[in-house]
Amino acid sequence: MLGAVFGVVAVIGVLLVVGSALLMGGGRSTETSTPIAVPTYTPPTRGTTREPIRPTRRPTPTETRSEDTETQPEDTETVNPPAQVKLDTSLRTNSMYRAGALPRTTCRAGNTSIFSHSQLKALILKTGRCMDQAWGPILKRQGVGWSPPGYAIAAKRGRGACGDYPSPGSIVPYYCPRNNTIYASTSAMAKGNGNSLGYGQIVPWNGAIISMMAHEYGHHVQNISGVMDSWWSKTLDSTSRSGKLALSRRLELQATCFGGMFMKAVAPSYPISTGNRAKLFWFYSRVGDHPGYPRDHGSPANNHRWFRQGWDRNQALQCNTWMASSSSTS
Repeated sequence: MLGAVFGVVAVIGVLLVVGSALLMGGGRSTETSTPIAVPTYTPPTRGTTREPIRPTRRPTPTETRSEDTETQPEDTETVNPPAQVKLDTSLRTNSMYRAGALPRTTCRAGNTSIFSHSQLKALILKTGRCMDQAWGPILKRQGVGWSPPGYAIAAKRGRGACGDYPSPGSIVPYYCPRNNTIYASTSAMAKGNGNSLGYGQIVPWNGAIISMMAHEYGHHVQNISGVMDSWWSKTLDSTSRSGKLALSRRLELQATCFGGMFMKAVAPSYPISTGNRAKLFWFYSRVGDHPGYPRDHGSPANNHRWFRQGWDRNQALQCNTWMASSSSTS
Protein backbone atom coordinates (compact mmCIF):
# COMPACT_ATOMS: atom_id res chain seq x y z
CA MET A 1 0.00 0.00 0.00
CA LEU A 2 2.78 2.38 0.94
CA GLY A 3 4.63 1.73 -2.30
CA ALA A 4 1.57 2.48 -4.42
CA VAL A 5 0.97 5.81 -2.73
CA PHE A 6 4.66 6.63 -2.64
CA GLY A 7 5.07 6.25 -6.39
CA VAL A 8 2.50 8.99 -6.95
CA VAL A 9 3.51 11.44 -4.26
CA ALA A 10 7.26 11.20 -4.70
CA VAL A 11 7.07 13.50 -7.71
CA ILE A 12 7.85 16.12 -5.03
CA GLY A 13 11.42 14.94 -5.46
CA VAL A 14 11.92 17.08 -8.54
CA LEU A 15 14.80 19.46 -8.74
CA LEU A 16 15.20 23.02 -7.65
CA VAL A 17 12.72 25.83 -8.19
CA VAL A 18 14.29 28.78 -9.96
CA GLY A 19 13.41 32.22 -8.67
CA SER A 20 13.35 34.38 -11.78
CA ALA A 21 13.60 37.67 -9.91
CA LEU A 22 16.95 36.69 -8.42
CA LEU A 23 18.22 34.81 -11.42
CA MET A 24 17.78 37.64 -13.89
CA GLY A 25 20.25 39.79 -12.02
CA GLY A 26 23.45 39.54 -10.08
CA GLY A 27 26.98 38.69 -11.04
CA ARG A 28 29.33 35.89 -10.15
CA SER A 29 29.85 35.39 -6.45
CA THR A 30 33.22 34.55 -4.94
CA GLU A 31 31.59 33.66 -1.65
CA THR A 32 33.09 30.66 0.11
CA SER A 33 31.07 27.98 1.79
CA THR A 34 31.36 27.17 5.46
CA PRO A 35 31.58 23.37 5.83
CA ILE A 36 28.71 21.73 7.68
CA ALA A 37 29.70 19.77 10.75
CA VAL A 38 27.83 16.51 10.35
CA PRO A 39 27.92 14.51 13.61
CA THR A 40 29.84 11.27 13.41
CA TYR A 41 28.42 7.96 14.53
CA THR A 42 29.48 4.36 14.82
CA PRO A 43 28.20 2.34 11.86
CA PRO A 44 25.97 -0.61 12.80
CA THR A 45 27.88 -3.75 13.65
CA ARG A 46 27.89 -6.32 10.89
CA GLY A 47 25.83 -9.21 12.17
CA THR A 48 24.99 -12.62 10.87
CA THR A 49 21.35 -11.89 10.07
CA ARG A 50 20.51 -11.16 6.49
CA GLU A 51 17.87 -8.49 6.06
CA PRO A 52 16.69 -8.36 2.44
CA ILE A 53 15.49 -5.11 0.96
CA ARG A 54 12.54 -4.55 -1.31
CA PRO A 55 13.14 -5.39 -4.97
CA THR A 56 14.26 -2.35 -6.91
CA ARG A 57 11.45 -0.74 -8.85
CA ARG A 58 11.97 -0.94 -12.62
CA PRO A 59 10.15 0.52 -15.63
CA THR A 60 7.33 -1.81 -16.62
CA PRO A 61 7.53 -3.41 -20.09
CA THR A 62 4.08 -2.09 -20.99
CA GLU A 63 4.83 1.55 -20.23
CA THR A 64 4.17 3.79 -23.23
CA ARG A 65 7.17 5.89 -24.26
CA SER A 66 7.48 8.64 -26.84
CA GLU A 67 10.03 8.60 -29.65
CA ASP A 68 12.11 11.03 -27.63
CA THR A 69 12.38 8.53 -24.78
CA GLU A 70 15.42 6.44 -24.12
CA THR A 71 16.32 4.18 -21.24
CA GLN A 72 19.50 2.67 -19.89
CA PRO A 73 20.78 -0.71 -21.12
CA GLU A 74 19.04 -3.79 -19.79
CA ASP A 75 21.66 -4.40 -17.10
CA THR A 76 19.17 -3.97 -14.28
CA GLU A 77 19.63 -7.08 -12.16
CA THR A 78 19.24 -6.29 -8.48
CA VAL A 79 22.25 -7.17 -6.37
CA ASN A 80 21.20 -8.62 -3.03
CA PRO A 81 23.07 -7.74 0.17
CA PRO A 82 25.78 -10.18 1.27
CA ALA A 83 24.51 -12.72 3.77
CA GLN A 84 26.60 -11.23 6.60
CA VAL A 85 25.32 -7.69 6.17
CA LYS A 86 22.26 -6.31 7.86
CA LEU A 87 21.10 -3.42 5.74
CA ASP A 88 20.21 -0.22 7.59
CA THR A 89 17.58 1.70 5.62
CA SER A 90 17.03 4.45 8.19
CA LEU A 91 17.59 8.14 7.51
CA ARG A 92 20.32 8.86 10.07
CA THR A 93 22.46 5.72 10.03
CA ASN A 94 21.75 4.27 6.59
CA SER A 95 24.19 1.66 5.29
CA MET A 96 24.79 3.90 2.27
CA TYR A 97 26.76 6.34 4.47
CA ARG A 98 29.54 3.75 4.80
CA ALA A 99 30.13 3.94 1.03
CA GLY A 100 32.72 6.70 1.42
CA ALA A 101 33.92 8.80 -1.51
CA LEU A 102 33.03 8.60 -5.17
CA PRO A 103 36.09 7.53 -7.16
CA ARG A 104 37.53 9.79 -9.82
CA THR A 105 35.55 8.96 -12.93
CA THR A 106 36.42 9.69 -16.56
CA CYS A 107 33.46 11.38 -18.23
CA ARG A 108 34.11 13.87 -21.02
CA ALA A 109 31.45 16.36 -22.06
CA GLY A 110 33.25 18.02 -24.92
CA ASN A 111 31.59 21.09 -26.44
CA THR A 112 28.04 19.79 -26.15
CA SER A 113 25.49 22.50 -26.84
CA ILE A 114 22.61 22.54 -24.37
CA PHE A 115 20.44 24.19 -27.04
CA SER A 116 20.60 21.11 -29.30
CA HIS A 117 18.15 18.42 -28.19
CA SER A 118 20.14 15.57 -29.74
CA GLN A 119 23.44 16.73 -28.26
CA LEU A 120 22.08 17.39 -24.78
CA LYS A 121 20.12 14.14 -24.71
CA ALA A 122 23.23 12.19 -25.72
CA LEU A 123 25.25 13.93 -22.98
CA ILE A 124 22.61 13.21 -20.32
CA LEU A 125 22.60 9.50 -21.21
CA LYS A 126 26.40 9.37 -21.39
CA THR A 127 26.90 11.03 -18.00
CA GLY A 128 24.15 8.81 -16.61
CA ARG A 129 26.36 5.84 -17.41
CA CYS A 130 29.24 7.64 -15.71
CA MET A 131 27.08 8.00 -12.60
CA ASP A 132 26.41 4.26 -12.72
CA GLN A 133 30.16 3.62 -12.82
CA ALA A 134 30.78 5.96 -9.89
CA TRP A 135 27.90 5.01 -7.58
CA GLY A 136 27.26 1.36 -8.41
CA PRO A 137 30.43 -0.27 -7.00
CA ILE A 138 30.57 1.69 -3.74
CA LEU A 139 26.90 1.03 -2.99
CA LYS A 140 27.15 -2.68 -3.81
CA ARG A 141 30.01 -3.02 -1.33
CA GLN A 142 27.67 -1.83 1.42
CA GLY A 143 25.01 -4.37 0.52
CA VAL A 144 22.69 -1.92 -1.23
CA GLY A 145 20.66 -3.59 -3.97
CA TRP A 146 21.77 -1.64 -7.02
CA SER A 147 20.43 -1.18 -10.54
CA PRO A 148 20.70 1.86 -12.84
CA PRO A 149 17.78 4.24 -13.36
CA GLY A 150 15.99 4.60 -16.66
CA TYR A 151 15.76 7.87 -18.60
CA ALA A 152 12.96 9.51 -20.56
CA ILE A 153 14.31 12.59 -22.34
CA ALA A 154 11.90 14.60 -24.50
CA ALA A 155 12.68 17.53 -26.77
CA LYS A 156 9.65 19.43 -25.46
CA ARG A 157 7.27 17.53 -23.20
CA GLY A 158 5.93 14.11 -22.35
CA ARG A 159 3.98 12.20 -19.76
CA GLY A 160 5.70 9.85 -17.34
CA ALA A 161 4.70 7.45 -14.59
CA CYS A 162 4.63 10.27 -12.03
CA GLY A 163 3.04 12.96 -14.22
CA ASP A 164 3.76 15.40 -17.03
CA TYR A 165 7.32 16.49 -17.68
CA PRO A 166 7.81 19.28 -17.40
CA SER A 167 4.72 20.26 -15.45
CA PRO A 168 2.93 23.39 -16.77
CA GLY A 169 5.10 26.48 -16.34
CA SER A 170 7.99 24.44 -14.94
CA ILE A 171 11.44 23.55 -16.26
CA VAL A 172 12.53 20.95 -13.73
CA PRO A 173 13.22 17.28 -14.41
CA TYR A 174 11.97 14.69 -11.94
CA TYR A 175 12.82 11.26 -10.63
CA CYS A 176 9.95 8.80 -10.36
CA PRO A 177 10.48 6.05 -7.75
CA ARG A 178 7.52 4.12 -9.13
CA ASN A 179 9.66 2.93 -12.04
CA ASN A 180 13.15 4.26 -11.20
CA THR A 181 13.13 6.67 -14.14
CA ILE A 182 14.44 10.21 -14.56
CA TYR A 183 12.25 12.41 -16.78
CA ALA A 184 13.42 15.65 -18.40
CA SER A 185 12.66 18.11 -21.21
CA THR A 186 15.77 19.47 -22.92
CA SER A 187 14.05 22.60 -24.26
CA ALA A 188 12.55 23.49 -20.86
CA MET A 189 15.88 23.09 -19.07
CA ALA A 190 17.83 25.03 -21.68
CA LYS A 191 15.37 27.70 -22.82
CA GLY A 192 12.70 27.90 -20.13
CA ASN A 193 8.98 27.22 -20.07
CA GLY A 194 6.24 29.82 -19.62
CA ASN A 195 7.42 32.37 -17.05
CA SER A 196 10.19 30.11 -15.76
CA LEU A 197 13.71 30.81 -16.91
CA GLY A 198 15.69 27.85 -18.20
CA TYR A 199 18.91 26.76 -16.54
CA GLY A 200 20.66 27.61 -19.78
CA GLN A 201 19.49 31.21 -19.48
CA ILE A 202 21.34 31.41 -16.18
CA VAL A 203 24.50 29.48 -17.02
CA PRO A 204 24.72 28.53 -20.73
CA TRP A 205 27.17 25.71 -20.01
CA ASN A 206 26.34 22.01 -20.06
CA GLY A 207 27.82 21.36 -16.60
CA ALA A 208 25.01 23.23 -14.86
CA ILE A 209 22.31 21.03 -16.39
CA ILE A 210 24.35 17.87 -15.83
CA SER A 211 24.71 18.80 -12.17
CA MET A 212 20.91 18.93 -12.03
CA MET A 213 20.74 15.45 -13.52
CA ALA A 214 23.27 14.37 -10.87
CA HIS A 215 20.80 15.70 -8.27
CA GLU A 216 18.06 13.53 -9.78
CA TYR A 217 20.44 10.56 -9.74
CA GLY A 218 20.91 11.37 -6.06
CA HIS A 219 17.21 10.64 -5.60
CA HIS A 220 17.82 7.24 -7.19
CA VAL A 221 20.55 6.59 -4.62
CA GLN A 222 18.10 7.57 -1.89
CA ASN A 223 15.48 5.24 -3.33
CA ILE A 224 17.54 2.07 -3.65
CA SER A 225 19.20 2.61 -0.25
CA GLY A 226 15.86 2.89 1.53
CA VAL A 227 16.18 6.58 2.41
CA MET A 228 13.12 7.49 0.34
CA ASP A 229 10.90 4.88 1.97
CA SER A 230 12.03 6.04 5.42
CA TRP A 231 11.45 9.69 4.45
CA TRP A 232 7.99 8.92 3.15
CA SER A 233 7.07 6.99 6.29
CA LYS A 234 8.10 9.93 8.46
CA THR A 235 6.23 12.32 6.18
CA LEU A 236 3.05 10.31 6.64
CA ASP A 237 3.59 10.33 10.41
CA SER A 238 4.14 14.10 10.54
CA THR A 239 1.04 15.99 11.64
CA SER A 240 2.06 19.46 10.46
CA ARG A 241 2.73 21.05 7.09
CA SER A 242 5.91 22.65 8.44
CA GLY A 243 7.15 19.24 9.57
CA LYS A 244 6.51 17.69 6.17
CA LEU A 245 8.28 20.58 4.41
CA ALA A 246 11.27 20.25 6.74
CA LEU A 247 11.59 16.58 5.82
CA SER A 248 11.31 17.42 2.11
CA ARG A 249 14.11 19.99 2.40
CA ARG A 250 16.44 17.46 3.99
CA LEU A 251 15.69 14.96 1.21
CA GLU A 252 16.33 17.52 -1.54
CA LEU A 253 19.45 19.03 -0.01
CA GLN A 254 20.94 15.55 0.39
CA ALA A 255 20.38 14.93 -3.33
CA THR A 256 22.10 18.25 -4.07
CA CYS A 257 25.06 17.15 -1.95
CA PHE A 258 25.26 13.88 -3.87
CA GLY A 259 25.24 15.92 -7.09
CA GLY A 260 28.22 17.90 -5.79
CA MET A 261 30.07 14.65 -5.09
CA PHE A 262 29.60 13.47 -8.66
CA MET A 263 30.63 16.74 -10.28
CA LYS A 264 33.82 16.74 -8.24
CA ALA A 265 34.51 13.11 -9.24
CA VAL A 266 34.39 13.95 -12.97
CA ALA A 267 35.88 17.46 -12.76
CA PRO A 268 39.37 16.58 -14.15
CA SER A 269 38.02 14.76 -17.22
CA TYR A 270 34.78 16.62 -17.91
CA PRO A 271 36.67 19.01 -17.65
CA ILE A 272 35.51 21.63 -15.17
CA SER A 273 37.87 24.57 -15.40
CA THR A 274 38.41 27.00 -12.55
CA GLY A 275 36.08 29.44 -14.30
CA ASN A 276 33.34 26.87 -14.80
CA ARG A 277 33.68 25.69 -11.22
CA ALA A 278 33.00 29.27 -10.12
CA LYS A 279 29.93 29.35 -12.41
CA LEU A 280 28.70 26.11 -10.88
CA PHE A 281 29.04 27.40 -7.32
CA TRP A 282 27.37 30.67 -8.25
CA PHE A 283 24.55 28.77 -9.94
CA TYR A 284 23.81 26.88 -6.72
CA SER A 285 23.63 30.11 -4.76
CA ARG A 286 20.76 31.21 -7.04
CA VAL A 287 18.51 28.16 -6.98
CA GLY A 288 16.22 26.92 -4.26
CA ASP A 289 13.12 28.14 -2.46
CA HIS A 290 12.05 31.69 -3.23
CA PRO A 291 9.16 33.88 -2.07
CA GLY A 292 5.85 32.61 -3.37
CA TYR A 293 6.99 28.99 -3.58
CA PRO A 294 6.67 26.19 -1.00
CA ARG A 295 9.72 25.87 1.23
CA ASP A 296 10.37 22.28 0.14
CA HIS A 297 13.87 22.39 -1.42
CA GLY A 298 15.89 24.63 0.88
CA SER A 299 17.05 28.23 0.62
CA PRO A 300 19.51 29.29 -2.10
CA ALA A 301 22.17 29.74 0.60
CA ASN A 302 21.70 26.17 1.83
CA ASN A 303 21.59 24.73 -1.70
CA HIS A 304 24.93 26.42 -2.31
CA ARG A 305 26.22 25.14 1.03
CA TRP A 306 25.23 21.50 0.46
CA PHE A 307 26.47 21.41 -3.14
CA ARG A 308 29.82 22.67 -1.83
CA GLN A 309 29.66 20.11 0.98
CA GLY A 310 29.48 17.31 -1.58
CA TRP A 311 32.14 18.88 -3.78
CA ASP A 312 34.63 19.73 -1.01
CA ARG A 313 34.19 16.69 1.24
CA ASN A 314 33.18 13.95 -1.20
CA GLN A 315 31.97 11.51 1.44
CA ALA A 316 28.50 9.97 1.55
CA LEU A 317 28.40 10.49 5.32
CA GLN A 318 29.04 14.21 4.84
CA CYS A 319 25.76 14.39 2.89
CA ASN A 320 23.80 13.19 5.92
CA THR A 321 21.32 16.07 6.09
CA TRP A 322 19.22 14.10 8.59
CA MET A 323 21.87 14.70 11.27
CA ALA A 324 22.51 18.34 10.36
CA SER A 325 21.09 21.38 12.14
CA SER A 326 17.72 22.81 11.19
CA SER A 327 19.37 26.11 10.24
CA SER A 328 21.54 24.40 7.60
CA THR A 329 18.49 22.67 6.12
CA SER A 330 16.07 25.61 6.18
